[in-house]
Amino acid sequence: MEKAIKKIAVIGPECTGKSTLCKELAAHFQTVWVPEFARSYLLQRDHKYGFDDLKIIAEGQVKAEDEIIDSFVSSLEENTDRIIHPVFIDTDMYVMKVWSEYVFNACDNSILASIATRSYDLYLLCYPDLPWVPDPLREHPDEKERMKIYHYYKDAIINQPAPWIEVKGDYALRMDTSIDAVKKMMC
Repeated sequence: MEKAIKKIAVIGPECTGKSTLCKELAAHFQTVWVPEFARSYLLQRDHKYGFDDLKIIAEGQVKAEDEIIDSFVSSLEENTDRIIHPVFIDTDMYVMKVWSEYVFNACDNSILASIATRSYDLYLLCYPDLPWVPDPLREHPDEKERMKIYHYYKDAIINQPAPWIEVKGDYALRMDTSIDAVKKMMC
């Protein structure tokens, strides 16, 4: 019996709980998650980046996603009782597109091509209603600015073919909403 992987991308403005949600969902569903490549890349570069770095970050994100998923698929035992396995992805190419357009008013064609060729089974769009937590890599603490960026994400997600849900509220509510959506998708 062939095992199916369902890719769930978690997107939204910074400081909306994407990484925490991915990590907790992966633990709940006993699966893997793909961390955001940008974080490790920017830490190595002392938080500095330019337009060309976003292409490198996008390539690193895609490579990490493919490697983690391939490794996970290879590790699945034939006798596992679950046929469908969700994999949670912290950041996809829509994040790269929004980031590029918001900061640089342009997006590298390779990022746009990646959006056209990669597919996901569900998007969890995180709403910016969690309190701002300072972090050296975060750039937009202003609530109005975070809402503006959120609308860039919502516009992108509405105009793509995969199902999506908006994730709001405290961490427990976000988790409950996400678990319900993933369970429905897996049926």
